[in-house]
Amino acid sequence: MAGLYKVVDSYDQALAGLNDNMTIMVGGFGLCGIPEGLINQMVKLGTKGLTAISNNAGVDDFGLGLLLQNKQISTMIASYVGENATFERQMLSGELNVILTPQGTLAEKIRAGGAGIPAFFTATGYGTPVAEGKETRKIKGRHYVLEESLTADFALIRAWKADTMGNLVFRKTAANFNPMMATAGKITVVEVEEIVEPGELDPDHIHTPGIYVDRIIKGSFEKRIEQRTVKKA
Repeated sequence: MAGLYKVVDSYDQALAGLNDNMTIMVGGFGLCGIPEGLINQMVKLGTKGLTAISNNAGVDDFGLGLLLQNKQISTMIASYVGENATFERQMLSGELNVILTPQGTLAEKIRAGGAGIPAFFTATGYGTPVAEGKETRKIKGRHYVLEESLTADFALIRAWKADTMGNLVFRKTAANFNPMMATAGKITVVEVEEIVEPGELDPDHIHTPGIYVDRIIKGSFEKRIEQRTVKKA
């Protein structure tokens, strides 16, 4: 996209340039705040050999679980397996390369990537398999592990509202991972619930400025619940 108007009319336009063997970031937490339509479009495109960076991989038949079912993901960088039996099976069989990363470390690796910071030291994971093969250092009497930052060819995120210039507002749990991923993708594509005109969003309430956003598409969302718990009558 060129200029200040970031809205596209189709998912083909939204994911133009996405090719095999690229690295993608996908925002959200569990099934909350995931870009459902963008994921479905990747399934249709059949793009393979992807390295996917996401907190988890949804469930078997929804979210990134669909890409796993189609064996479109070759490497998964995530903090936990979650409710996805396909993810678990492919990981244990060695079919899928999985890099499990502590959740806070994963968030900071993405944030650092977006900020142009190549690596940082963290105490999390020292003395565990997380630290194997990584540089460690003792600083002020405490041991730390050097973690490299993460960036991606495409950051696929979801927001609650956007204006046509790409300024974004997230809502509640859907803010997990989405804002930081928006800064760490070479191309950032946002699927939103509502698009408004410039000036309609309160400047003090904008979470991600439009300078980080390349494309916006209005989506419709199923908003599935990962684990439905109800009170007994």
